[in-house]
Amino acid sequence: MDFSVVAVAREDDGAVDEPVRVASLADRLGYGEVWAGEGPTWDAFVLAAAVGAATERVAVTAGPVPVNVRDPYTIARGAASVAAVTGRAVGVALGTSSKRVVEGVHGRPRVRPAAVLEESAAALSGLLRGRVGEPVAPGSVFTRRLPGPGGPLTVAAFGDRAIATAATHADRMLLDVVSPAQVRVLRAKLDAAARKAGRTRPTLAAWLPAAVDPDPASLAQVLGSIAGYLSVPGYSEVFVEAGFGEAVMLAATGADRETLLRALPPRAAATLGLIGDLDTVRARIEAYAEAGLDEIALVPATAGDPAGERTLTALRPVRPAPAPALKPA
Repeated sequence: MDFSVVAVAREDDGAVDEPVRVASLADRLGYGEVWAGEGPTWDAFVLAAAVGAATERVAVTAGPVPVNVRDPYTIARGAASVAAVTGRAVGVALGTSSKRVVEGVHGRPRVRPAAVLEESAAALSGLLRGRVGEPVAPGSVFTRRLPGPGGPLTVAAFGDRAIATAATHADRMLLDVVSPAQVRVLRAKLDAAARKAGRTRPTLAAWLPAAVDPDPASLAQVLGSIAGYLSVPGYSEVFVEAGFGEAVMLAATGADRETLLRALPPRAAATLGLIGDLDTVRARIEAYAEAGLDEIALVPATAGDPAGERTLTALRPVRPAPAPALKPA
């Protein structure tokens, strides 16, 4: 099992500079990769550049970037720019995001999200590997002055069409906040889609909330991060099976976040992620590995544990990952 660290995953009320502190700690502890997520606060590429400036060796992946908000060339240019100023390999993650973000924040229509994800992934699979002197895009009169960013292309997927896109175009498929049972099902779908596409299966990673020996503040933060999944098909069943049917029913009636948090006991935090003492977390990691996960991207709880230090230290790699280098153009 490989481990990476998510500097920022989704919008919360943490300090705005916490992601850089998380990334710096991950770098010092020997993790090989940091994810710079995008949301209403942080632009993924600006944050990726800040992470590169604040660290010595860790590779960076920007995103998932909402494909209805940025065109493929803009995404490729952003990644190449970060690689140029940091001297590190930079990966790109794509996702469809949500109507709340795409339309509510950016004011752009979230139409044909699965089709746009496919189109963007297909275009980026070439754009990210472009060479200096080539046209910046097919048919353009402008030529590339920066080499490709050198990192992997990741596609965030859950539905069948997105999984097919990942299998066809990506180096890695990303899941977000899933149980081992969900991993097993989605891994089987990815295997089948890769066979159909005639490709080697992309590696399978998941962003998972993590808190080793959590205090009440850490548990509350994790519960807040998963409460939004209570009404999502494919997730609600997981919570019902785990014994939290009342919270699922409340979510289905449109209950607000505070009501849902009151309905979720602290033990619900362990439903989708790595929560508990170190032995419990290690057993949970084994369960994810047995289900077919290749990589866990740790989303450390930082409330009550600044920068997630307790968790990231407990789970740090035995051997530091090698320093990433840009691939030749």
